[in-house]
Amino acid sequence: MLDSDLLPGAQRLFAANRRWFRAVRERVFKRCSSSCSHSTTRSTMSKKLLVDADCGLDDAQAIMLALAAPNVELLGITCVHGNTTVENVCKNILRVLQVCSKLEIPVFKGAAKPILGNSIDAGHFHGQDGLGDAPDPNAPGLDLVQKEGAVSAMIRIVNENPGEVSLVALAPLTNLALAVKMDPSLPSKLRGLYIMGGNTESRGNTTVCGEFNFTADPEAAYIVLNDYQCPTYLACWEFTCYSKLPWEFCDDWLAQDTDKARFMARVFRHRIEASQSERLQKDLAAGFVSCDSYAMAAAVDDSFITESDRYPVSVELTGTYTRGMMVMDTVGFLKKAHKACIMKKVDMEKFKQMMMAALK
Repeated sequence: MLDSDLLPGAQRLFAANRRWFRAVRERVFKRCSSSCSHSTTRSTMSKKLLVDADCGLDDAQAIMLALAAPNVELLGITCVHGNTTVENVCKNILRVLQVCSKLEIPVFKGAAKPILGNSIDAGHFHGQDGLGDAPDPNAPGLDLVQKEGAVSAMIRIVNENPGEVSLVALAPLTNLALAVKMDPSLPSKLRGLYIMGGNTESRGNTTVCGEFNFTADPEAAYIVLNDYQCPTYLACWEFTCYSKLPWEFCDDWLAQDTDKARFMARVFRHRIEASQSERLQKDLAAGFVSCDSYAMAAAVDDSFITESDRYPVSVELTGTYTRGMMVMDTVGFLKKAHKACIMKKVDMEKFKQMMMAALK
């Protein structure tokens, strides 16, 4: 039947329906186009990072990786006890920022000790000052550290940028635990939380079953893994050991003719020697491991993680041998809805490129 054969009323109704269908189709097409455009833009737009660190050697490498990434805006660095004293951490962060010509990035001093118990450090591995005990007569002074405390700054920066900040935690989680207790809404305003810490196979590097960052403040790790109900990504100890780079890569990495590479070569000597020790030889002598850089690379590039597990996680607080060990619930005993993304495999070629760029 032709349109002309329809009754006038039916013709008007049919035409109206056609116009309605055409309008709906255009709106749907426009919405889909807008959505696709947004996702493409999101992957290339500037990423806002806030870094919490206890600046040892791998913290320095991770921060330099972020500073070299073209799509990253580093909003600030909060300092915490860990590899060395929090005062040394502040000094080391400023040294790293100076060699990268980024001293305008604000640095905030945070917790000097864990929530409970005694402080531990990793001087045997990173040097007593955290950066290989390499003299640096031109190091910036602590007067450049912000007057605002780290926990206050963390809360303020996230609240000023709701839904946009990825928090990268490379250290004992004391600052993060204190922040969520002061502002319980903080995790809901994060784009994501990236943690270097914990373990999945009960292999310890500090105690029989404990990884350093979690063992240095088990209560803080427990609070963070249970109170931060935001997208959470974990680069755990065993994963980093399985993701070594060859020492030949390290040689080429440090041989670049730049001030950054010369700085890293100076401070890194102690780490290379420590990796040959009997206690660390099994895990580290066979290759170069920059533990914190994996968490940072995941925060910088969404496609970096190629394989992962998703499980609820927590931390053991009372075991004689297991205090500080991460608990990974593969069965559902914890009855937790929130699951962390636990890295298993990453794009190692991309990682090499990011590491090389860090010292260019």
